[in-house]
Amino acid sequence: MTYVVTDNCILCKYTDCVEVCPVDCFHEGPNFLVIDPDECIDCTLCVPECPAEAIFPEEELSEDQMQFLELNAELAREWPVITEKKDPLPDADEWDGKPNKLQYLER
Repeated sequence: MTYVVTDNCILCKYTDCVEVCPVDCFHEGPNFLVIDPDECIDCTLCVPECPAEAIFPEEELSEDQMQFLELNAELAREWPVITEKKDPLPDADEWDGKPNKLQYLER
């Protein structure tokens, strides 16, 4: 099992989660974070740290969020690891909670 960053992280990119990860499994893209499923140890520490509530265990993904399981794995191979908290994106508060943001994902 792994944890998965889902749709609500897009255009928010809060990074509170990366500081608590004991295995540095988060990777950073331009406007989204992903979790490397090969590195995640299912410790759950990141879940309560995410202000956008965008991190879920893979077995709890809703049908409309299942695509993020594969997307996290794919982008973790391309994007660099992030281990320190950064400021969220400038419009994060405005985008937090808006549905269907996959179209805005920057690779």
